[in-house]
Amino acid sequence: MATGPIRLDQLLKLSGAVETGGQAKHLIQDGKVKVNGAVETRRGHQLSDQDLVSLEGGPVLRVVIGSEQPGGER
Repeated sequence: MATGPIRLDQLLKLSGAVETGGQAKHLIQDGKVKVNGAVETRRGHQLSDQDLVSLEGGPVLRVVIGSEQPGGER
């Protein structure tokens, strides 16, 4: 779970959708990543809570920022 703003390329790496930042950069620049249904070509795009990120031929990721963990801890 993220606790603050996260960039698109960081999300792809942290989620395991790609192994390296270079792979994330190429996917994004090649127009193979969508945020909320729209192609996003900026790897530094700041994602918001509940954004949906989809990869061409890959998973759909939902961004969760600052939600409470089990037990009420943050």
